[in-house]
Amino acid sequence: MSTDTVSLVDIAGYLPENVVSADYFARYADPEDVTGSLMFKAPKFRRHVAPGETPADMAERAIAPILARRGREVLREVDILIVHTQLPETGIVGNGGEVAARLGINPEWLIDLHNGGCAAFVHAMKLARQLLISTDARSALIVTVQNSAGQIFTQEQVRGKPQAAIPGDGAGAGLLVKSGASPILDIETRHLPEFAGQMTVLADPPRRYWEAGPGQMHVGFTESKIAKVLGRGNRIVPEVTQAVCRRLGIPSTELDLLVTNQPNRAFLRNWRDALQLPAERHPDTFDECGNLFAAGIPVTFDRAVDEGRVPAGALVVFAGFAHAGDFAAAAAVRWGGR
Repeated sequence: MSTDTVSLVDIAGYLPENVVSADYFARYADPEDVTGSLMFKAPKFRRHVAPGETPADMAERAIAPILARRGREVLREVDILIVHTQLPETGIVGNGGEVAARLGINPEWLIDLHNGGCAAFVHAMKLARQLLISTDARSALIVTVQNSAGQIFTQEQVRGKPQAAIPGDGAGAGLLVKSGASPILDIETRHLPEFAGQMTVLADPPRRYWEAGPGQMHVGFTESKIAKVLGRGNRIVPEVTQAVCRRLGIPSTELDLLVTNQPNRAFLRNWRDALQLPAERHPDTFDECGNLFAAGIPVTFDRAVDEGRVPAGALVVFAGFAHAGDFAAAAAVRWGGR
């Protein structure tokens, strides 16, 4: 078995049962808080977590198809568990420990990944790959959970804002092993700390997020900030994708599939155009699921595989950016099939 080749051998997604149409948000729309920005063109549908559904519930349900295909015995070799939760339900720490307990595993490496945002799945791939190459760890499980749509964005002071209709809930999981079966060919990650903290949460009256107060928290947007995020996002996702392609010695036009995070239709179109890819090679689930944040990449790829759009041997790039542009990443995989 190769010790320097790591493969993404399986991937799975989970979507809650509760389907919410755009009409739900339209009835609460605040006429004084409208914007024509492309950032907030609402998808037709999205999913919301069920009352009482926890991040560990969602993680367990995302992992279940992998276990159904491969048997629960694969958990015996999981020495690395990396979990990204958009809205951790345990103060200060994340939900990685609870996920491990649900799975009945005791990994040597248990990481709650709090940064990486919408590109956290690729960030986790890079961390897991490096740990597998440099240690005796046998396999890694990475999980991304987006659970804020049905909890943060349905609050009575938030649901009328244009931003509320964009997110959807869901979770994704990936299994990485030391093998050449479905090799990860290259990963590019870029931290852009000068933009860190520009995606803020606000309340009215103003308070820090952990302080008690009457105002419900929402993401703070201004028209100037939206314009900067659009410009930044349009640029950095093609940049990290092209960096991977250059190192592989291929033009972006030869990618069989590009799977990105999905903030809105404008980004999806602009990324596809910048990389000169037709729509059929850039699948998305935006209109059915909304912006799934870090779960968008695994959920969308899982669906593309199920639909027969990813034959064995396909060259796939996963790419995305986080928050207001403080992180961007792309990973190339020669998909080996399930």
